[in-house]
Amino acid sequence: MSSEQKNFKKELFFQNLQERQTEAKTVRKIVSTIAIILIVVLGSLVGGGYFYIQSALKPVDPDSKQEKKVVIPIGSSVSGIAQTLEDNGIIKDARVFKYYVKLKNESGFMAGEYNMLPSMTIPDIVKSLKTGKVMEKVVFKVTIPEGKQLEQIALIVAEKTNHSKEDVLNKLNDKNFIQSLMEKYPDLLTSEILNPKIKYPLEGYLFPATYPFYEENPPIEEIVSVMLDQTNKVLSEYSDQINETDITPHKLLTMASLVEEEATEKVDRNKIASVFYNRMKINMPLQTDPTVLYAQGEHKERVVYKDLEIDSPYNTYKNVGLTPGPIANAGKDSIEAVLNPAQTDYLYFLATPSGDVLFSKTLDEHNAKKAEHITGK
Repeated sequence: MSSEQKNFKKELFFQNLQERQTEAKTVRKIVSTIAIILIVVLGSLVGGGYFYIQSALKPVDPDSKQEKKVVIPIGSSVSGIAQTLEDNGIIKDARVFKYYVKLKNESGFMAGEYNMLPSMTIPDIVKSLKTGKVMEKVVFKVTIPEGKQLEQIALIVAEKTNHSKEDVLNKLNDKNFIQSLMEKYPDLLTSEILNPKIKYPLEGYLFPATYPFYEENPPIEEIVSVMLDQTNKVLSEYSDQINETDITPHKLLTMASLVEEEATEKVDRNKIASVFYNRMKINMPLQTDPTVLYAQGEHKERVVYKDLEIDSPYNTYKNVGLTPGPIANAGKDSIEAVLNPAQTDYLYFLATPSGDVLFSKTLDEHNAKKAEHITGK
């Protein structure tokens, strides 16, 4: 073989080798690209699936109060029950409900006619199907408005049941009962409610709502637990926000109660919350009249200077910072205002007789508005 032939073969060999290497690189690129695409798609599916399941586990309509009749036939399977619930708008996804029941190893569901709400959580639905409680006709309802104090709530309960106001208050102050509730709701009822300066441990913890009851005279323990269930449910909706801040559920409900008592229908509660936060930042007393009235145990249209001298840990004219605990219950609007205060420089606000609330940055500005709208009338 001549040298030219040898050189030709050698060049051909290296040319083929180079082509194979190029092809290998191309194949590796294609494989890598496909792998990355698969990882992205899989991640999207997993992430999307997680958020979908989280959404499906939440109530269909948290604020709905419209009862729906749901019939569960005898012999219904879990799949059949789940589909019935989805068809009636009680749950979002039958498959998620079925997997939830299987994961929690729930069983013993009862057949019959149920009056259910789209606002029910899946644990509540499961509990109802097992106990049959919602199959019963509502005997009476108790409506607790926003801004009500524990003594007022005790009176409302007494008017709807055979329990006296005194019996209700005694139970709400019973140490053993309070301890049992703390064990039942450890994240909601902490040692903060045992502060000796607090008037009522459960003040501000009985959520404003309308509660149906299915027997004529339910025990006080049951009535209180139903209300605390609702408070626990509402606060759990804001658990991420609460965990991101230094505020505890107790301080949240305390601040929210102050906003609730100061607010009118026309007011921007977020601005009131900002005033309280701004004052606390500079160690300035909150000086909110409802705390003085709470300390006095009175309900008056107007606070006078003499009232401000009362010696009480609830008197925010004499004490800096929040009160030892809530002074009333607060609705979701006030709770959200505390978690999402407006960004302002306001240090004062004034409620006018017309229901408007005027905000000021300085005392001079505040006094001028007071003279114009209050003392000048």
